[in-house]
Amino acid sequence: MKRLLSLLLVVLLVLAALAALAGLAGWQAWQWWRAPLPLAAEPLVFTVPPGATVRSAAAAAVQAGVPVDAERLYWGWRLSGDAPRIRAGSYAAERGDSPQRLLQKLVKGEEWLESVQLLEGWTFAQVRAQLAAQKHLQSTLGALSDAELMERLGRPGLSPQGRFFPDTYRYGRGLSDLALLRQAQQAMDRQLQTAWDGRDPQLPLQTPEDLLKLASIVEKETGRDADRPLVAAVFANRLRIGMRLQTDPTVIFGLGERFDGNLRKIDLLTDGPYNSYTRAGLPPTPIALPGRASLLAAARPASSKALYFVARGDGSSAFSETLSEHNRAVQRYQLSSTK
Repeated sequence: MKRLLSLLLVVLLVLAALAALAGLAGWQAWQWWRAPLPLAAEPLVFTVPPGATVRSAAAAAVQAGVPVDAERLYWGWRLSGDAPRIRAGSYAAERGDSPQRLLQKLVKGEEWLESVQLLEGWTFAQVRAQLAAQKHLQSTLGALSDAELMERLGRPGLSPQGRFFPDTYRYGRGLSDLALLRQAQQAMDRQLQTAWDGRDPQLPLQTPEDLLKLASIVEKETGRDADRPLVAAVFANRLRIGMRLQTDPTVIFGLGERFDGNLRKIDLLTDGPYNSYTRAGLPPTPIALPGRASLLAAARPASSKALYFVARGDGSSAFSETLSEHNRAVQRYQLSSTK
């Protein structure tokens, strides 16, 4: 009997030891599951393609440099119960992320987003170059002419100049450049419509397209927010009385690659569709991407009778109602500075 009791005691002690070991292992597993991964660098970006298995997703994370055993990560994700809900996309392991947090990102679709910036005043050629330089943006525009591109965007027959709102756009890896342009186009549509809806009833413009053209000129003429409504007023006043706009940026745009940084008198005298010194009215198309401030300024110019302005040399402009006043301002701010 004593021998039986001794044997039973040994068995109980062994079971207790195994339970303790199992508890310790479980505690260690729980700690690992919630503990930040020791990343040597961040972010570590990896892609989960459509239809990927949990195992391949774990392998992709490890291949990107996440310092964990792929098999252990796989089982951790699988045993959580959330693994079947992972979504395709690009994800990043960042400082403080645990195996559990990584899985949450994949389940919630918290993708790692790249960014690209389109700047106020850019031509479409500059927009194309910016998009082509993005490593993780799928390139589809290279073989398309401007006309073909606009047809794919649903605007056949329109120039791409000025059609895309200048802003910073975030995108997941693999998005196409055409899809991003569509986002920028829709953003410009919204901004233009808002400006048009709030326009001055006396504005000498017939369509939102006219407003876009005028805003693009304002954008190129000044980078000073306080001057934008006054610059817009000058051009609105000229349009109202049938005076030519006589603005250098339209001429420069018309010269294209022929412009070498020096606008000459012959350039102002040579007629062309964008020469606002030889032709009346607005140019055939916008000449640049106008920002929100320029759109709003063009829609509601300042209350001013000014017909002229000249740069002071400090980023601001001097505005005049008469040619004689303007000539004095030119003498003061430009000709005197060249002596």
